[in-house]
Amino acid sequence: MGLISSYRMRLRRRYWRIRALRRRRQLSVVRDRTSRIGADAILSFTTVRNERLRLPYFLDYYRKKGVDHFFFVDNGSDDGTRDYLAAQEDVSLWTTTASYAKSAFGVDWLNWLMRQHAHRHWCLTVDVDEFLVYPFCDTRPLRALTDWLDASSIRSFGAMLLDMYPKGPIGAQPYREGQDPFEIAAWFDSGNYLFEKNSTFGNLWIQGGVRARRFFEGAPGKAPALNKVPLVKWRREFVYISSTHALLPRGLNQTYDTMGGEKATGVLLHAKFLNLFVDRAAEEAGRSEHYRAGDEYKAYAGGLDADEDLWCKWSERYINWRQLEILGLISKGNWA
Repeated sequence: MGLISSYRMRLRRRYWRIRALRRRRQLSVVRDRTSRIGADAILSFTTVRNERLRLPYFLDYYRKKGVDHFFFVDNGSDDGTRDYLAAQEDVSLWTTTASYAKSAFGVDWLNWLMRQHAHRHWCLTVDVDEFLVYPFCDTRPLRALTDWLDASSIRSFGAMLLDMYPKGPIGAQPYREGQDPFEIAAWFDSGNYLFEKNSTFGNLWIQGGVRARRFFEGAPGKAPALNKVPLVKWRREFVYISSTHALLPRGLNQTYDTMGGEKATGVLLHAKFLNLFVDRAAEEAGRSEHYRAGDEYKAYAGGLDADEDLWCKWSERYINWRQLEILGLISKGNWA
C-alpha cells in the first residue's frame, strides 16, 4: 500500500474512533461487572434486541467454549432480555434506545466498549444466532485456539457465516428456550459460494448459500456478505467498520494466506431460520433499522412465511467441523 493510501486508512480509522466516542453518550450502564475480568480473560461482545428465548443456549454454548465475560448492548428490548442479562453474573450490560442504523448497526457502541475494556484481550464479536465452529472445537476449548494464535503471532481469526435451516416448513418446529437450535436448523448449502478479494480493505468478500439461492436469486450481488472476522486479539486503536465483515488496520482482514496456502479458519453456524424469524422479518422490515434501510429484511418478509421450506436436494445435513473441512468451508491450516 502506498503512502497516500496508508494515510487515508489512518484517517478512516480515526473517523470510526471519533464516531464511537460520540455514540458513547447513547449508552446507559445497567450492570458493570468489568472489575471481575482477569488479565487473560476471553471476552464476548454482542448487540441484542428482543432475543430472550435465544439467550440461554447462546450463553451456555460460549461458556462451555471458554468465554469468561460477556458484554451486551441491549437496544430497547421489551421481552425480558434486559432483566435476564442483568441477572447473569458473567455479563456486563448497557442499554440504549438510540437508532441501530445510525450507530452503524451497533458497531459504534461495541467499538467504544472494546476500546474501554478489551485492550490486549482476545475478543469474540458475534450475534446471538451465530455459533463459532473451529478446527478441533469438539476436543479443544477456545483458549487452545487463542493460545495457538498467540504463539503463531496471528492477531485475527476469520470465519464464514454458514446459514442453517430446517428440512420442511420453517414454522413446523417451534424453538424452545434453551434448545440447541441446530436440532431444528440442521441443514446448509454446501456449495454455490462466491469469493472476491476486496481491494480496499484486503478481506475476502463472500456471498452465496441459501439466502442468495432463495431470496436474491435475481440479484446475487445484493445477497448478504458471509465473510466475518469475529475473533481478534484486540487493541484499543482497532475498530470494526462494517459489522464484523471488516476492521482497521486492514491487515487484520487478511485471515487467509496471500501466498496461496491455507490459514486456519472457522465457520459461524447461523441459526437465523427458525420459526422465530418469520415474525421478526416482518417487524424488522417495517423498522428499517438494518443495512440498506432494511432491504434484506424486506426480501425475507416478502418471500417467507411459516410454510416456507428452504431445503433442496443439494442441502447437506451438518455433522461436525471435519465435515466442513472436507467440503472446503473450514481449514485447520498448520494447527495440528
